[in-house]
Amino acid sequence: MTAHPPLPPFTRESAIEKVRSAEDGWNSRDPQKVSRVYTKDSRWRNRSEWVTGRDEIVDFLTRKWSRELDYRLIKELWAFDGNLIAVRFAYESHDTEGNWYRSFGNENWEFEEDGLLAVRHASINDVPIKESERKYHWPLGRRPDDHPGLSQLGF
Repeated sequence: MTAHPPLPPFTRESAIEKVRSAEDGWNSRDPQKVSRVYTKDSRWRNRSEWVTGRDEIVDFLTRKWSRELDYRLIKELWAFDGNLIAVRFAYESHDTEGNWYRSFGNENWEFEEDGLLAVRHASINDVPIKESERKYHWPLGRRPDDHPGLSQLGF
């Protein structure tokens, strides 16, 4: 068994580290890389879609990032307890027609003792924005450490 630290039970510091690691992974927009931090039989609810297992996670993320272009995400710790973490997040992306959106959401995560994510529930709302209203301007990939987080942006 390969551990994926930080491991539960989480402290505030290790929960923040886990959240930032998840943000960095999703900002890579690499479905294979992202899928490896989930258990082989991980269960998701993402909006109204149910996903089970790494293969379905890869398929889901491949579809997602083919529609949500120039995707940039910020996650922030909301709460934690033992092997559970709750986050809030917002991401910006545009569709193939150039329409921009900011998507706001909350996720509830449940981890196994090896640090892999076993259960993920995500509720997400999309808000159309003008390109001039965008707040996430870093180069694609990891959010720079000095870029404001959700609270600093007032989200």
